[in-house]
Amino acid sequence: MLRALTVFTALLISACAHAESPKPAESAVSAPELAPGKTSPGHHSDGLVRIVSAYSVEETAARLEAALTERGVKVMAKIDHAANADGAGLDLAPTTLILFGNPAAGTQLMKSSRSAGIDLPMKALIYEDAGAVMFEYNAIGYVARRHGVPADLPVLAKIEGLLTAVAADATGVK
Repeated sequence: MLRALTVFTALLISACAHAESPKPAESAVSAPELAPGKTSPGHHSDGLVRIVSAYSVEETAARLEAALTERGVKVMAKIDHAANADGAGLDLAPTTLILFGNPAAGTQLMKSSRSAGIDLPMKALIYEDAGAVMFEYNAIGYVARRHGVPADLPVLAKIEGLLTAVAADATGVK
């Protein structure tokens, strides 16, 4: 038994030493490389849609909340990460996370795959980076693939349309 454990450990160490190092994340497009309204190239490859907003963090967040409310989508929480950092004596550029959803749509996703609930409610992160205001959210197609939700589930197209519309309203990008 001890010999088997020793051999297993040696193999594990060897495998780890020779394992391919993790591939670096696709080169992220930094905010200064994007003009307002531009999205990053290949923005769905990591599951995030990135848009440079034409507005401040505060105004983008307010516009998002208004766009969601107008469409009957519930804003469930607004988290001011910069204020929380300040409360801990730390400095963070303006950064706001908004959680939102529509239980009728989300329930359909979770009935298809309960694990989709880890990515619900939907979220939008709005932050200042190198003088630009970034607006990011999870692409619904990515969420669906991640959880094995069938691509032809009708609610996915509705969610995609909603996300595109509220992102446009929030950022000023049509």
